[in-house]
Amino acid sequence: MEFAFSKNNLSPSQVRLQRRFEILPGLTSWTILIGMIVLSIFLPFTAAIFTIAFYLYWLLRLLYMTLFLVFSYMCLNIEQKTNWMARVHGIDTIATYLDLFKSWHELLTLKQRASLWKHAREVRRLARSQALPPLSKDIYHLVIFPVVKESLGVIEPPVAAIAGQQFPARQIIVVFALEEWAAPEIQKDVHAVAEKYRHLLYDCFVVLHPANLPGEARVKGANVSWAARNATNFIRGKNIPFENVIVSCFDADTVVSPEYFASLTYHFMVTTDRQRASFQPIPVYHNNIWQVPGFARVIETGSSFFQLIEATNPEKLVTFSSHSMSFKALVEVGYWPVDMISDDSAIFWKSYLHYDGHYRVVPMYVTLSMDVVSSHNWWQTVQSVYKQKRRWAWGVENFPIVMRGFLLASRIPIFDRLRHAFKMFEAHISWATWGFLLSVIGWMPVLFARREFASSVVYYNVPEIANTIFNLASLCLITSIILSLSLLPKTTLRTSWLLKLGHALEWLMIPFILVLFGALPALDAQTRLMRGQYLEFFVTDKVRKK
Repeated sequence: MEFAFSKNNLSPSQVRLQRRFEILPGLTSWTILIGMIVLSIFLPFTAAIFTIAFYLYWLLRLLYMTLFLVFSYMCLNIEQKTNWMARVHGIDTIATYLDLFKSWHELLTLKQRASLWKHAREVRRLARSQALPPLSKDIYHLVIFPVVKESLGVIEPPVAAIAGQQFPARQIIVVFALEEWAAPEIQKDVHAVAEKYRHLLYDCFVVLHPANLPGEARVKGANVSWAARNATNFIRGKNIPFENVIVSCFDADTVVSPEYFASLTYHFMVTTDRQRASFQPIPVYHNNIWQVPGFARVIETGSSFFQLIEATNPEKLVTFSSHSMSFKALVEVGYWPVDMISDDSAIFWKSYLHYDGHYRVVPMYVTLSMDVVSSHNWWQTVQSVYKQKRRWAWGVENFPIVMRGFLLASRIPIFDRLRHAFKMFEAHISWATWGFLLSVIGWMPVLFARREFASSVVYYNVPEIANTIFNLASLCLITSIILSLSLLPKTTLRTSWLLKLGHALEWLMIPFILVLFGALPALDAQTRLMRGQYLEFFVTDKVRKK
């Protein structure tokens, strides 16, 4: 029997199991935080030992993450000027294409040679596999944009960017997934954009998602799934094979570079198990980056860094935000969940369970640009950013469902189930606790030291050890600042160097950001799940300023 990826309509035994797994992350996070506070008050010596051990572990993790951040940035930089369309055409003629690599090698720079070496390895693997893809002229892209309250200034640039792709725009279908309850002016703008760009693409049309359908929650997944079902009939009517279609689910503000769909097509073609894979680009939040408060810039740059780090470990990579996958796979797994907020990661787990573990995410070293959260004033932006991070942290709702699925998924090797379960659980616990442990609780053993502890060597060395660790961590911070400046979009303002200097200084807010926009919203989400107070979907404010 097919596993239902949902918390609803469960048997009594499954309801009890679901609730136990819902309680576990929040209970663990609170136990760690309260336990450390209690230890700091009553057993400060023991707490100090735990604190030192945690600081050392955190430093090693930070150094590890920084190393792979630099490596991932280098990969992104290497592929920055790749002619993806030329590579797509090369795969179309793969039999003769391989013979050209040696003649090219001597004419290239070091960076180009590194890119070519990776490319040659991928093409040779594809040739050996005999799992050749369809020709590029037979590949189509379906792009779904969910729209609720986004203005014309937000929704038109993404479609204009798609119409200007290196990949033939006549092979791209754009669907606006419009909520029925959207304001009349929003609906008018969406229809106007669809009509304006329809003749430049294979097609561009609007699908109106009815409100309050049975079994659905008021979430993005319900909207885009309704649009995808309508697109299924459209594609079938055009006699396009589902296995030749790549579907991308983008936020309404997602703007892609001119080579994006050529790169996506290449990765789809060169992946041998392309029908059982999702494709994850690197999101950057550049659309309005110079128009938002400094703390918001730092937060979203950190989000991009996290995805860069995750891209270096494809075996553990999970889809996030804007992503792509085989349309055939999407239809077979039953589209995105219609009753969950975290649909972007849920679709990966749903596919992973449906295909008995034979599903993966392919990282793409190409960026797409989205909006930094922005509202009408500074305080409203603070509130919107917090709510967005809490919504992201609500991805913890996947944990109890995936764990129930793992208990039934006997065809997935036990090691793979344990590996994924541990990573998911550890990631959410770290998210909710590390900020508090680093910024507040870690200093409590010294504050509550008793006389016998105060006279010990440990008492005098805890601050010294902590300072040494944080000084070493500052090297990682400097690296992050340099990379963040390298990723920033170009600006024509004469004072651009002042803006960049200001951006560098904004990273000094990291201790506050870790707590207020990292650990706190994550702990908030886990506590709500633990208490059964399920979060409602929040549409992020993305106000464009002139």
